[in-house]
Amino acid sequence: MSRNKMRTFLTMLGVIIGVASVITMLGIGQGSKQSIQQQISSMGANMIMVHPGSDMRGGVRMDPSSMKSLTLDDLETIRRTAQNLSGVSPMVSSGGQVIAGGRNWPTTIQGVGEEFPEIRKMEVAEGVMFTNYEVMRAAKVCLLGQTVVENLFPDKLSAVGETIRFKNVPFKVIGVLSPKGQNTFGQDQDDVILAPYSTIQKRIMAITHVQSIYASAENEQVSEQAEEEITVALRASHGLDEDEENDFNVRSQQELINTFSSTGEMLTLLLGAIAGISLLVGGIGIMNIMFVSVTERTREIGLRMAVGGRGQDILSQFLMEAVIVSVGGGLFGVSLGLIVAYGMGNLLDWPVVVTNQSILLSFAVCAVVGIFFGWYPARKAAGLDPIDALRFE
Repeated sequence: MSRNKMRTFLTMLGVIIGVASVITMLGIGQGSKQSIQQQISSMGANMIMVHPGSDMRGGVRMDPSSMKSLTLDDLETIRRTAQNLSGVSPMVSSGGQVIAGGRNWPTTIQGVGEEFPEIRKMEVAEGVMFTNYEVMRAAKVCLLGQTVVENLFPDKLSAVGETIRFKNVPFKVIGVLSPKGQNTFGQDQDDVILAPYSTIQKRIMAITHVQSIYASAENEQVSEQAEEEITVALRASHGLDEDEENDFNVRSQQELINTFSSTGEMLTLLLGAIAGISLLVGGIGIMNIMFVSVTERTREIGLRMAVGGRGQDILSQFLMEAVIVSVGGGLFGVSLGLIVAYGMGNLLDWPVVVTNQSILLSFAVCAVVGIFFGWYPARKAAGLDPIDALRFE
């Protein structure tokens, strides 16, 4: 190996690239999976959403937001009967232009209850959240997201106390929400206005039903139980028989997390499998070079056997060379993989998570590849006849 440094290095190179590819791909896959989980959790890890069920009329599926199967009575039923909820809030929303002085901005105004920010993990950066008293009297007050503030009041130190108009209805700004950035689906969570749901129902949309209900389980462990309690409460409130389907949909964030996690795991496995192909190619390269080495050193093998070397000694010698090449390449590959993975993460701003398991897995596969692809050439060398080997030219 020391006499053929370049050939040894080139043989190692296939293993180095293979191991580095596996670590990099698994790191990117794990990082993406973790990033998605964190983004969904930032929306409220224990959040449970209730939407009207789909309705078929004339073969056309109705928009759930336009259906009227959820009411404030349903909200009170849930609040009264569900034991594992820490908060419940209705939600109605409307899109349109918001105006402040000479500026305007297209956005969405959401009518919610006073518990909504806690359910959605929103924080008030400035000012205060409206109270239940303001909800009951349908007060014309609101809180603005950072995107709305930046577009309506770019020159003001504070938007609190200012007045905006949405569909000719004036609202007094009593608070500004902390920035949350984009969610998993690329939607700007700061491009929003929060107001009492009663105000939006009466003064903006002229409706009495609610478009959805948001709730928060006390913790993740009771999330599934809380979801079941909401389902039972709504079925009773809607007077549904046992054989009738729900006219509403209950979904938890945990379901969304599980769905994206399974997708992320499949993506990680796919990336790892693709990278594993290069590791397989590296193993085949080891086998090829070992065959060449056996052919080149046939006389050497015959000489060793002639002076007392056993087949087991020859087998051990060539197998050890294959293992050294693969393990040495594995060590270099791990180092290169870490450098490339974190380098790409910093350069391209990608989430990268390299776990100890991925490093150990790559290194273990690398060692197995060396033994597997080195054994057959070594066995061939050990099985040579000493007389024929000494005569070999």
